[in-house]
Amino acid sequence: MDVLALARQLIDIPSTTGGEAEITAFLSRLLENLGFHVMRQTVQGDRANILATLGTPRAVLSSHTDTVPPHIPLSEDADTLYGRGACDTKGIIAAQIAAAEVFRRQGWRDFGLLFTVGEEENSDGAVAANTIPNTCRWLVNGEPTANRMAVGTKGALEATLRVEGRACHSAYPARGESAIEKMLGILNDIGRIEWPTHERLGETTCNIGMISGGVQTNILAPRAEARMLVRVVTSIREVDEMLRAAVGSRGELEVSFTCEPVITHVLEGFPTMVAAYRTDIPFLSNWGTPLLVGPGDILDAHTSGEKIAKAQILEAVDIYVDILRRLLST
Repeated sequence: MDVLALARQLIDIPSTTGGEAEITAFLSRLLENLGFHVMRQTVQGDRANILATLGTPRAVLSSHTDTVPPHIPLSEDADTLYGRGACDTKGIIAAQIAAAEVFRRQGWRDFGLLFTVGEEENSDGAVAANTIPNTCRWLVNGEPTANRMAVGTKGALEATLRVEGRACHSAYPARGESAIEKMLGILNDIGRIEWPTHERLGETTCNIGMISGGVQTNILAPRAEARMLVRVVTSIREVDEMLRAAVGSRGELEVSFTCEPVITHVLEGFPTMVAAYRTDIPFLSNWGTPLLVGPGDILDAHTSGEKIAKAQILEAVDIYVDILRRLLST
């Protein structure tokens, strides 16, 4: 199998979250033609997960088929593939399929491939995939780790802070209450939180990603809103309590998404890293002990110049074959 040719094909298929139907159909046909038993699990409308198996899987290679917008067509130079999904995660999917084909040709069975939808938003595909009955012992998840093996992934808590004020003419501010000024005070207190740390996963971080509010400059703001994302290294409950203590009665905090941090399995001999981002792993708990490794640099993901080194894709094929052999030999 020409793994780089496959990566090119995948990158050229638009598959932003919600629009994964075309890439799902492509992968289903490909894997069926390679001799795998393919099951499509409908998640929503024409969006579906794919489980391709040989025998009864004791280990699966897994990644997600969706990308962030906008779609960026394929381009390349001698060493690098560019385009949306190049490293997150179409180069990874290509390497996993090529490794599975090598493994199949060597006569191995009882392994599979699991490709989900929706990871870039709320992992609804992984939530659905977790209901598929299985006896799998190992989940080898693919995300950009530069082919290093992650010792763990941080969790995430996404929340919206809403603050109410009282509008009035800005010439007479004593007659009202600015929701924006209240919001700034709360955000200042959130910025002073001494977040917990973890000996393996490092520091908790908080990003205030969006702020909105007010009507116009000559009116005190009647309301304001801020959206934030906390990268969690200890527990969702601890971080939630710290946020609510900082906000107090001054505003309303609505948590819209959470996933706990995960300590992942590491095989001997691999260089390691910490995945400061979240993955599908917390939502695939029924698929066995997780490992996390894949080609590409996470710092290139979600950027206008997203890319992946061809050499890393080729290296990843051998890495995934080695991992499957080790796991299925135990």
